[in-house]
Amino acid sequence: MFGWLDYLVALFVEKILSISTETRLGSSIHFFFYDTIKIIILLGVMIFAISYIRSYFPPERTKKILERFSGIKGNIMASLLGIVTPFCSCSSVPIFIGFVEARIPLGVTFSFLITSPIVNEAAFAILIASFGWKIALVYLVTGIVVGVLGGIFIGSMKLENEVEEYVYQIKSGEIEIEQLTHKDRAQFALDNVKEIIRRVWIFLLIGIGIGALIHGWAPAPLLAKYAGPDNPFAVIIAVVFGIPLYSNALGTIPIAEALISKGVGIGTALSFMMATTALSLPEMILLKKVIKTKLIVVFVSITGFAIILVGYFFNAIAHWLI
Repeated sequence: MFGWLDYLVALFVEKILSISTETRLGSSIHFFFYDTIKIIILLGVMIFAISYIRSYFPPERTKKILERFSGIKGNIMASLLGIVTPFCSCSSVPIFIGFVEARIPLGVTFSFLITSPIVNEAAFAILIASFGWKIALVYLVTGIVVGVLGGIFIGSMKLENEVEEYVYQIKSGEIEIEQLTHKDRAQFALDNVKEIIRRVWIFLLIGIGIGALIHGWAPAPLLAKYAGPDNPFAVIIAVVFGIPLYSNALGTIPIAEALISKGVGIGTALSFMMATTALSLPEMILLKKVIKTKLIVVFVSITGFAIILVGYFFNAIAHWLI
């Protein structure tokens, strides 16, 4: 898809900068410019498309839709809505309160909270740019599965008493859902493209910069030995280290791309990214305001275990994806 861009960047590095792309420096520079341009193009297209869809699902409508589903159907619907509904760690508390107030089952609520940060339009766009459609689609499906199964397990444990009592007592007024024209939705999508790129460009450049250094200078044999798919503990270590960290998925994907090119297992790199995104420390701190420690521990344990399984799954099928 981006063969033309690869050629133009290589031409720029070799002819304008007079640096061979076969050298470590040239390889790093090529990686940086190629990935930056490629990711921004795909980011703009994907954010616009999914933001247009997202305009049909504001939080108020999402809540109303989920009120109509129960059981595993509710978990599946919550995970699917999590893909196209805006979510970040700062919105976890109001969304959680809104769902609890609407009497949406706890397990269904957590299906949404797990899936939404893992699978979003920006991360999906960069996954396509970095790894192609196959890996991006499998990542999308596994992200949904993690959300569904995680929510089902949490729901089965009957931990409603682990939610702070005041949450059940909150009563908010009914919010009217704004009716938008196609022009309004297109403008909303365009504004979202500008806003997201404005917020994440620094994460992108830092991530791509680190990825470029890894691509040009990291010792491939050493990384393959200790973090390759043949190391049975690599995925577990990646998730354990990722859980307490806060990292933007948009910045970690280029790093994952560079690590994978050096022999690190696909599942190892992606499971680290999932852990830092779905189980970030800021989100846990915010959720502590509405749920008790026991439920947070259950949430982290179940989601972390599911992500580990996803990591091993990706490593097992890597030869079909690359």
